[in-house]
Amino acid sequence: MVRLATENLQIAYGEQLIVDDLSVTIPHKKITAIIGANGCGKSTFLKGMTRLIPRHSGKILLDGEDIANHKTKALAREMAILPQTQEAANGLTVAELVSYGRFPYQSGLGRLSANDFDVMNWAMMVTNTNSFRDRQVDALSGGQRQRVWIAMALAQETDIIFLDEPTTYLDMAHQLEVLELLQKLNIEQERTIIMVLHDLNQAARFADYLIAMKDGKIIKAGTSEEVIEPAILRDVFRIDAEIGMDPRSGKPMCITYDLLKGDY
Repeated sequence: MVRLATENLQIAYGEQLIVDDLSVTIPHKKITAIIGANGCGKSTFLKGMTRLIPRHSGKILLDGEDIANHKTKALAREMAILPQTQEAANGLTVAELVSYGRFPYQSGLGRLSANDFDVMNWAMMVTNTNSFRDRQVDALSGGQRQRVWIAMALAQETDIIFLDEPTTYLDMAHQLEVLELLQKLNIEQERTIIMVLHDLNQAARFADYLIAMKDGKIIKAGTSEEVIEPAILRDVFRIDAEIGMDPRSGKPMCITYDLLKGDY
């Protein structure tokens, strides 16, 4: 089943083309990780797929229909996005922030219904944030805050969740906590997860499908075994990598690497 795809997508900032002629199908009910060097267009591609930034040309298809034809609230009931830099919570409590995820379902009066509260409670339970629901978000640790933002995204009740570098600024334990939560949501609730990741080994371990980008184009898309291999990493990251197997996950992992010297 194809739910989300792009056709010849181009995204530009002014006269500068960032994403160029990009066509890809996002696997349904799987975890997809977008990888690539800084400035290659990963985050721009993610934002373009969610209509956060306008496209220059091409199509973004949801269930076969261009998302340009979807009304904003209707689209927000289909896909949620967690940007890399979240807006300041401005003294909001955890429960108040999570309630923002119910906006696509609210009427003009903006009042929360009994069902809204049920969904919010469920989202906080799943993300293990219910125990500090009355605390202010800006008083939480980085890992706790990230789980709260994920709870807000879950409260939208979307089948598709986009995340732009969800582990940035977190220590190793909190990175693992967030990625394991996303994996759990994918396995137990069949959410389609699309995220930008910098760490190659995390991408290989947690994603079912990888998209490697360079200069706004897809160099390789496929399983971790197909993407995490020396020739691809040489092209995308300019590194000479030694690839082994993760003894716990059975997935490929970058053991060590050196910078490539000169032209190649």
